[in-house]
Parts: sequence; C-alpha cells; structure tokens
Amino acid sequence: MRYLVVVEKGETSYGSFVPDLPGCVAVGETEDEVVSLIQEAIPFHLEDLRFEGQPIPMPKSNSKFIEVALTT
Repeated sequence: MRYLVVVEKGETSYGSFVPDLPGCVAVGETEDEVVSLIQEAIPFHLEDLRFEGQPIPMPKSNSKFIEVALTT
C-alpha cells in the first residue's frame, strides 16, 4: 500500500504524520531522519491495528500544490 506522508518543518525539528492512519507520527532532527522514522512507523502502526482487531484503513489521501498570486 502507498500512504501519503506529510512532513512539516518546525522551529527545531521535523514532524511527520499519515493522514489516513490517525496517530501514526514521527519526529526527527532532519527531514531525512523523520522520513526514515515514519517509514518504520507505518508497518508497526498497521501491525498494531491488526493485533487490536481494527480494520486497516485504505490509502485515500492525496495532495496538490495550489499556486496563488501574492497581493500587496
């Protein structure tokens, strides 16, 4: 399966989350680190859902960049 991952840059670190998997998050000092950590977190999250007898959410989120003009 292929899940959308959102990566956000904070003041001192990076955070990531998976919109289709509530609670699946990771934090790291660099973008590469947070991507690696969320990549590890997703299978563990799915395994935990399966263990708890919960359904595995199908990937459905997507993203688009929207260009807007900056008005002054």
